[in-house]
Amino acid sequence: MRAVNEAPAAFRSSNDRPGPIALIRNAITDVWSRRRLIVYMVRADAKKRGANTVLGNVWWVLDPLITMLIYVLVMTIIFQRATPDFPLFLLSAMVPFKWFTATIGSSTNAVTGKQALIKQIMFPKIILPVTSSISQVVSFLFGMFVLFMVLLVAYTSHLTVQVAWVPLIAVVQFVFVLGFTFIVSAVTVFYRDVGIVIGHFMRLLFWISPILWSFAAVAGRGQALEEAMTAADRTLGLPTGTLFNILHYNPVAQLLESYRKVIYGNLGATIQDDGRRELIWTTATAPDLPMLAAIFVSGVVFILIGTIIFKRLEPAFAKLL
Repeated sequence: MRAVNEAPAAFRSSNDRPGPIALIRNAITDVWSRRRLIVYMVRADAKKRGANTVLGNVWWVLDPLITMLIYVLVMTIIFQRATPDFPLFLLSAMVPFKWFTATIGSSTNAVTGKQALIKQIMFPKIILPVTSSISQVVSFLFGMFVLFMVLLVAYTSHLTVQVAWVPLIAVVQFVFVLGFTFIVSAVTVFYRDVGIVIGHFMRLLFWISPILWSFAAVAGRGQALEEAMTAADRTLGLPTGTLFNILHYNPVAQLLESYRKVIYGNLGATIQDDGRRELIWTTATAPDLPMLAAIFVSGVVFILIGTIIFKRLEPAFAKLL
């Protein structure tokens, strides 16, 4: 019996295996021909998550609210952060970040969690990560519903026409993360520890992403972070600004900054009569469209790469599960 960590036969050289273009074409055909099954599975997953708890679908709304209240308590009372309208500042980045982490996290179980189904029925397995990714969109939509209710009820001054950019940013995020779900869901079949590693990585990503803080120099954290990264560059012998640019311009950080720009606005500072600097928010602005275009293109590339990897490994799934 093959060990779980054994290299899959799909990676061995073969003269008759389909090429990358054929694999991509087959994947598109598989997904499109099973689109009704995907819709059914998404609905079934949403109903299952709601039926497995006492409060059912109420948790779709309560979850982001409770998470927001916890972090508002920690940051404003315990750490005494003076960020204006902090609940909205937090939610505008936290909701899309939870969507990102939930999608990647669910992909680790997208195939391995369906082993009974895979052994019993012949069907294209690539619909499993697609279904898993779309299911998480439902959670995101409920989170955005809560965010906009908070915006309409408590922070109407932040409401501008710039929020119309949110669907575009969400589409870019979905495209960017989909390719990763193909890779993660396929590789996890052979290396089950991938899920554990990703869990730890997502916790690290939370703290180094602009969720509880901002890259804005006026907020103090951005400037302090840049200084710390510059010191690390000197220690490692890297060109000045290397680590900060990696942290600042990575796709996840840029997506979160885009949501915050169009929903919350931007952070600024004003000097009080007593010389104190007080943080203020400035009106919302459009996102960095060239950056979003670059993330979208990179997402398409990851989808193509992920599709090829998944389809190469797919024939071995039934043997290992």
